[in-house]
Amino acid sequence: MFPQRRLMHARGYLGLGLLADAERELFLAEDGGAEPAEVAEIRLVLLHEKSDWAALRDFTGSLIARGGADAGVWISCAYATRRADSLAAAETVLKEAEKLFPAEPTIQFNLGCYACQRDDLATARRRVDRAIALEPGFRLAAATDPDLAPLRAVDGTDCPNGA
Repeated sequence: MFPQRRLMHARGYLGLGLLADAERELFLAEDGGAEPAEVAEIRLVLLHEKSDWAALRDFTGSLIARGGADAGVWISCAYATRRADSLAAAETVLKEAEKLFPAEPTIQFNLGCYACQRDDLATARRRVDRAIALEPGFRLAAATDPDLAPLRAVDGTDCPNGA
């Protein structure tokens, strides 16, 4: 079977939540010469769906080490690092990503969440407000994200800065 069909099957299985089948098809596509970028994209989603945080951290870390990783790969790496290692380690990842993607709202928002969890509410407020300025949709996330509960408690509102 052609590698592109295997990738299509892998995506389909992922969509159905059939992770073992998706993993098998991905392996066969990769073995059949599928484009590495397409394989990487599906592998990233598969590892996330499997909640295999250590493997996702290692995989995204290898993509970053090769260079040219987009902001989404860095964000996935931080997400997995937080779950596999620690919030402090994830924060280190995102601070490196911020140097490359200073206007990426998800990076700003997550750094705000991390600051809030460290009880640095001034930094949390600044970062979350920056994320909202870059992408207004983060206003709703700020109103509900459990990491930001301490910030909302200080503000006495549902959103940082009463926004």
